[in-house]
Amino acid sequence: MYEKNGEKYYVVDAHIALWDGRASNHKNIHGKQFIDCFYDYHKNLSPEEVVWDYDTYTYYGGDRLLKDIFEDGYVDHAIFQPAILGDFYRTGFGQTEEALALTKQNPGRLTYNHAWDPRFEEAGLKQLREDAQRMNLKGVKLYTAEWHGDSRGWKLDDPWARRYLEECLKLGIKNIHVHKGPTIRPLDRDAFDVADIDKVATDYTDLNFIVEHVGLPRLEDFCWIATQESNVYGGLAVAMPFIHTRPGYFAQILGELLYWIGEDKILFSSDYAIWTPKWLVEKFVDFQLPAGQTEYGPITVPQKKKILGLNAAALYGLEVPAELRLPTDAGDTDVEVAAGAVAS
Repeated sequence: MYEKNGEKYYVVDAHIALWDGRASNHKNIHGKQFIDCFYDYHKNLSPEEVVWDYDTYTYYGGDRLLKDIFEDGYVDHAIFQPAILGDFYRTGFGQTEEALALTKQNPGRLTYNHAWDPRFEEAGLKQLREDAQRMNLKGVKLYTAEWHGDSRGWKLDDPWARRYLEECLKLGIKNIHVHKGPTIRPLDRDAFDVADIDKVATDYTDLNFIVEHVGLPRLEDFCWIATQESNVYGGLAVAMPFIHTRPGYFAQILGELLYWIGEDKILFSSDYAIWTPKWLVEKFVDFQLPAGQTEYGPITVPQKKKILGLNAAALYGLEVPAELRLPTDAGDTDVEVAAGAVAS
């Protein structure tokens, strides 16, 4: 929990990872390119006092994660969103078993989402069923630009991807997180295009599609899609650190999101360990849209509370302490809700 000026905020970090980017885990040059690109994002967009050394960054481990997220970072609950990248890393980039073990050791504080890749076809569907049972999956994280053999990406509306989405429906996996943001070397930028979100969101209205990184640099395309599709949400990972390096740009991103899709469909994410949540939470609670941007209006404390945690809590059925909820519109303080309307 974070408290400032008498206001208490329930914080859900909706996008964290536990990775191994060490040289010993690289399959090829692309493993180094990927972690180096991550480190450039970290180094160039973080305040100087929170920048890590490179060796720590390539592998920090579970104890460091728990400290940065929960002890220092004000987070009440965090959600793993792993990238596997099996073509680049020997044991995968996201460390599945270590992250899953941490989740089981901290059931009230961590949720583990896993990944699937439709290019594994029937074998992958079988694995998804096994993973859903073993990992108690409520969500998945998809990387449409991930390489697989000669393929350098796939689309959510591909026939095999649709079969996987239908399987998610059967298995009760309702939250589909999809990386649709800036490219990461050596992945191809166009493989992260947001257009396929529009098609599947229309066809699978019982699934929630959380577009990580709000489609950057395709923010306008994302906003138009998420406005017409009630089951499309925006994750602020990658957008958040601009609150430090380019606050005017962050104000534009946030202002557009609030204007088009509203405060009920925006989720806070640190993208740990690219960035750490402590300084992001502090800066976001203090942040205000510039007075000169009159088309957006001010951002209110209730809006910040929804974005920082209540929206994600609603999507994942997390129990929010009564004192951290928002009162209903009727003003009855005895009856409170976790967040605004959330599409089911």
